[in-house]
Amino acid sequence: MIFRALKSRTPKIAAVAAALALTLSGCGGGAQSDAGGPVTLRFTWWGSDVRHKMTQKLIDAFEAKNPNIKIEGEYGEWSGYWDKLATQVASQQAPDVIQMDLQYLGEYAERGALLDLKDVDLSKFDKAAADAGKTPDGQFAVTAGMNALVVLANPSLVSASGVALPDDESWTWEEYRKTAADITASGKAGTYGSGPITGDASFNLWLRQHGKSLFTPDGKLGFDEADAASYFEFQAGLRDAKSVPPASVMTEEASAALDQTGLATNRFAMGWLWSNQLGALTKASGQPLEIKRPPSTEGNAKSAQQYYKASQLWSASSRTKHPKEAQQFIDFLANSVEAGEIALADRGIPGNSEVRDAITSKLSPADAATAFFINDIADEVGDAPVVPPAGSSPASEVLTRFTTEVHFGRISPEEAAKKSIEEIKSGLS
Repeated sequence: MIFRALKSRTPKIAAVAAALALTLSGCGGGAQSDAGGPVTLRFTWWGSDVRHKMTQKLIDAFEAKNPNIKIEGEYGEWSGYWDKLATQVASQQAPDVIQMDLQYLGEYAERGALLDLKDVDLSKFDKAAADAGKTPDGQFAVTAGMNALVVLANPSLVSASGVALPDDESWTWEEYRKTAADITASGKAGTYGSGPITGDASFNLWLRQHGKSLFTPDGKLGFDEADAASYFEFQAGLRDAKSVPPASVMTEEASAALDQTGLATNRFAMGWLWSNQLGALTKASGQPLEIKRPPSTEGNAKSAQQYYKASQLWSASSRTKHPKEAQQFIDFLANSVEAGEIALADRGIPGNSEVRDAITSKLSPADAATAFFINDIADEVGDAPVVPPAGSSPASEVLTRFTTEVHFGRISPEEAAKKSIEEIKSGLS
C-alpha cells in the first residue's frame, strides 16, 4: 500500500528526465529582480477544485499584504502536471513558484532548474522537516506539509479478533508479524491482520534501523544484497505466517482506489500508509481508525529511525527574474499563521511548529490526531532521508514488484535482492 501515490509516476518521471536532460545544461543563476515597480509571479500547483479555491485565498491574502506583487495562478490535475512543467522548463518558460513533489525534486535540482531558497526562514521548522527539501548543493525546496509513515489500525476489527496489539513504542517487526498472523488466524469475516507492506518507504525504514539507507548523499545505493535479502526474507515470513493477504489479493490492492482498499473496506485490521491518509480512510471505513508507530528492530521507538516526509514542497525556478519576491511568497506560504489558517492540513501538517500549534484547534478530528502524532514523535525522528537522486524514481515500483514475486513464491529473497538492486542501479545517473 505504501507505493500507492507513486504507482503511476514512472513513465511521467522518465519523460521529465528526458526533457530536462536535453535542455537544462545551461540553467542556473536566476536573473536579478527588477528594481522597483510591480512584480508578477507565476505560481503552479496541482490538486482538486477545493485546493484550487483554497490556494486562491492564499494568493489573495499575500497580495493584500504585498500590493506590489501579483500572483498569477496556473493549476491543473496531477495527471498532466509534470508533462506540462517539463515542457515549460525545457522551453525556458517555467513558472516562478512551483508546487514540487519529492520524487521529482532530485531530477529538477540536479539539472539546475531550481533556485536555492537561501532567504526562506526555516528557523521554526524541525530540522528533519527543513532538511526534507535539501540536497548537498542547496535548499531547493521547502516543506509545504509533513507526513510520517504509520500503521493505521482498525480497533473494531482488532477487538473482534480477540488479539491485543502490542505497545507501538516497543513492538518489533517480529511482534508485528505474529500479531497480524494471529488476527488472520482468528477467522473473523475474512479479515487479514495486515495489508501489504510494500514500496520504498517501508524498505527505507528497515534499512535505517539497520544502519543503512536507500540512497547516499552522492546518489548511490546505501545498501547491499545482504541488506535487501533480509528485508525480502521478512516478506517471506509475512507470507508463510499469513500475516498479509495472498499475493493475488496484494496485486488487486495495488491498483485499487484508496476508498476501495482493504483498510477502507474493513478487510484489513492494520495497514501501512502515510499519516495524512487517516481522514480519508476513516471516512471510507466508517470506523475510528488509530495511528500507530511502525515497528522497530530493537523494540524502542527512540531508535526506530522514524522520519518526516514532505507530502508536498515549494520550489522556485532558477530562471525566475524575481528571486527575492519568489522566496518572499514561499516564506509566506511556509511561515505565516494566516496562511496556515487558510490551508489547514490540505497539503499536510505544516512544517513550521508555530503555525502547526496555531491551527491545531481548527483542524478536523482526524487531522488533529495526525498533527498530535507528528508532534508526539518529534523526539524520535531521525535525520531526513536523502533526496532521491536523478534516475531513482522507479525504485518504489521495482521493490514492490519483487516483493510481490516473493509472495507468489516465484523468486527467492536472495534472487529478489540481486535483481532489484540491478534494476535500481541501472536507472541512476
